[in-house]
Amino acid sequence: MDCLGCRIAHGLEPTYIVYDDELVTCVLDIDPFNEGHMLILPKQHIRELEEMDEELSLHVMKTSQLCANVLKQRYGADGITICQNGGVFNDLGHYHMHIIPRFIGDGFTWSESLFDTGAKQRLAETAANLKIYFHRVLGKS
Repeated sequence: MDCLGCRIAHGLEPTYIVYDDELVTCVLDIDPFNEGHMLILPKQHIRELEEMDEELSLHVMKTSQLCANVLKQRYGADGITICQNGGVFNDLGHYHMHIIPRFIGDGFTWSESLFDTGAKQRLAETAANLKIYFHRVLGKS
């Protein structure tokens, strides 16, 4: 297997597997934001979210619910942050979802852009344009 994510998902790399089933493997992130920060990796080679079929997509989301429940019970997390980076921001080359236990005062923030991009002022225009693309992707006129 050339893909590091596939090797991790199949237990072929040194890692800390915390959950495993027929479709996914959950491992601890090697550079955790908080204790318990984990990744969900499909066992099937998937690079991008939009490559997943419905069954796997639903399974990943159900697994994220399970992980969130475990993290809240184990650590008493005040909340959970779930995120996924795609495209050039996917540093693993294999789809993975981050499940991060969060605590009041932990310092995790969505940083504001250093530059005013004007996106806030264009919300109505952006919404109208995106609706057109949703119709195109869904095959509607």
